[in-house]
Amino acid sequence: MVRRDKAARTVAAVHGSRPIVPDPDYELALSERLKGDYDREGLMELYGRFINADGRFDAMMRRVIWRALVRRCGHGLTISPGARFLHPETFEIGDGVFIGANCYLQGRFDGSFVIGNKVWIGPHSYLDARDLEIGDHVGWGPGAKVVGSEHTGLPADVPIIETDLEIRPVRIGEWSDIGANSTLLPGVTVGKASIVGAGAVVADDVAPFAIVAGVPARFIRWREGIK
Repeated sequence: MVRRDKAARTVAAVHGSRPIVPDPDYELALSERLKGDYDREGLMELYGRFINADGRFDAMMRRVIWRALVRRCGHGLTISPGARFLHPETFEIGDGVFIGANCYLQGRFDGSFVIGNKVWIGPHSYLDARDLEIGDHVGWGPGAKVVGSEHTGLPADVPIIETDLEIRPVRIGEWSDIGANSTLLPGVTVGKASIVGAGAVVADDVAPFAIVAGVPARFIRWREGIK
């Protein structure tokens, strides 16, 4: 949630206003070559050589390898050092996406993960991406988490971790902003252009253009100029 006081200053947006530059042809060709020369396990092993370094070549190779692994990849993808993933073959990534340092994106072999255009995912975020869609121009605060599944807990006479896993779709509407260290629980929909406050735990749907905060998250007010 934005707080305004006398100490605040306003500066221009960086990621949101940056133009999307098409990736050079040689990068696209290298991705296709790697896809032909390596299987998925080989590409994952190759990624390990570049995952933590911070040089320009390492950043390019992370992008090249992700493009070879995912189902669809737009232009201008930035993958910061330490970003890890599971089942990237189920990912669809739009243009101009930023993935921060040490994020973990956990897909599932039969799942679906769609990231829209110009999405910014902050460092140390965790995304249970088994049935997850993030709309265009979403800001995902550092350390924020989404949980898309939970154990049924039935029957009660066995350990919960041994019970069936129920996967519920999570949908993040375009233009929305997910606050740092917040948590979204299975099955929620966050409406267009809404704001989830830092540290909130979202257990219910969030209306478009609403501001929610707290544990559990509650409606605070409509964004200025709405309703």
